[in-house]
Amino acid sequence: MSKVVVVGANHAGTFSITTLLDNYGAENEVVVFDQNSNISFLGCGMALWIGKQISGSDGLFYANKEILEEKGAKVYMNSPVTAIDYDKKVVTALVDGKEHHESYDKLILATGSQPILPPIKGAEIKEGSRTFEATLENLQFVKLFQNAQEVIDKLQDKSEHINRVAVVGAGYIGVELAEAFKRLGKEVVLVDVVDTCLAGYYDHDLTDLMRANLEENGIELAFGETVQAIEGDGKVERIVTDKQSRDVDMVVLAVGFRPNTALGAGKIEIFRNGAYLVNKKQETSLPDVYAIGDCATVYDNALEDTNYIALASNAVRSGMVAAHNVAGHDFESLGVQGSNGISIFGLNMVSTGLTAEKAERFGFDPVVTEVEDLQKAAFMEHGNYEVTLKIVYDRKTRRVLGAQMASRGDISMGIHLFSLAIQEQVTIDRLALLDLFFLPHFNQPLSYIAKAALKAED
Repeated sequence: MSKVVVVGANHAGTFSITTLLDNYGAENEVVVFDQNSNISFLGCGMALWIGKQISGSDGLFYANKEILEEKGAKVYMNSPVTAIDYDKKVVTALVDGKEHHESYDKLILATGSQPILPPIKGAEIKEGSRTFEATLENLQFVKLFQNAQEVIDKLQDKSEHINRVAVVGAGYIGVELAEAFKRLGKEVVLVDVVDTCLAGYYDHDLTDLMRANLEENGIELAFGETVQAIEGDGKVERIVTDKQSRDVDMVVLAVGFRPNTALGAGKIEIFRNGAYLVNKKQETSLPDVYAIGDCATVYDNALEDTNYIALASNAVRSGMVAAHNVAGHDFESLGVQGSNGISIFGLNMVSTGLTAEKAERFGFDPVVTEVEDLQKAAFMEHGNYEVTLKIVYDRKTRRVLGAQMASRGDISMGIHLFSLAIQEQVTIDRLALLDLFFLPHFNQPLSYIAKAALKAED
């Protein structure tokens, strides 16, 4: 029997553990260490919980210690791993405050990511704090269940008088949180150093749609501003950028995450951003050591190269791939496209692969074909929304590199077609006459997908 130690019971870790036990439980002893008190929190639902779009947090968990132990794992919660001896194959953790040593045959690192703390005066962290505990009250990070619960508790505490909230960072999490606070009737300012929102996922013409949507719903946008200081006497009172000072009662930092790879420092080969460099089997540069989820790289099918794309969907798949390989099966990832989506105040946006801006940055010669059209036949008078579709392809190979879609209707499933197209290296020309069914309830005789492809340059 092989002994597998898993460090981290996040999404990647949980799916790795369950895949191992459900398929190879009789052949493997599985030991799990996690520094948190809970397992499998769906952070993607955090803003929905904060903004009261769902009734509570119970549905944001799909696993716990008891479930994993019923499957056969030994799980240590509130037990941070402090060191790993890769030569002797021993993991050292703090269990009930005491040093605990655990040997392994195979090791899976699912250490995830940590919030980035930008160099902002007043945003320091308390010395010796193992978690992100700020020196100013009401300066918040929002990643874990406990972080979200703390924000909710403060918003509900009338003695806190939190009426004005600044969110720093206009990526997915920042935009979702801005919506959540606004839904609670708060004054909200969304700050970002770049001149738009969702910059990593959409080109400017698409992000302009979200920008207008946010402004129309009463969110103040402070794009192109650099936060210099967060000020207050013991608690947050104002946020200062290079252009303006604003009085606020709470500041939420959502500027992004970095891979948490301290346990492999100097031992495991890393990517340019510090993530563990893995192959398609999730193997690191050390034998019998695997890395999964946000702490590891992925194979990007759009780039045809290694990349770092931190998404829960990628984490889940990487955990499953690692489990099969740990159990002795030759199993490779198909790679990823970074497919993603967001829904804010009724505006739905989805994307996959490369934007035109990213494609050019990575050395492609990108061409764009774009269409705005009704989703359904024009005579459909109800529930017929306009759709914006932008397809990015390479001029030389004509291979599809990416796609972006936006609509007030639910067009989310359409992005899966483009994800598969990127994975399978489909050209823009093959999409033009693709067999797409027609029914007035769903689409047009000539769909917006075909129209966009037909508009591609010869």
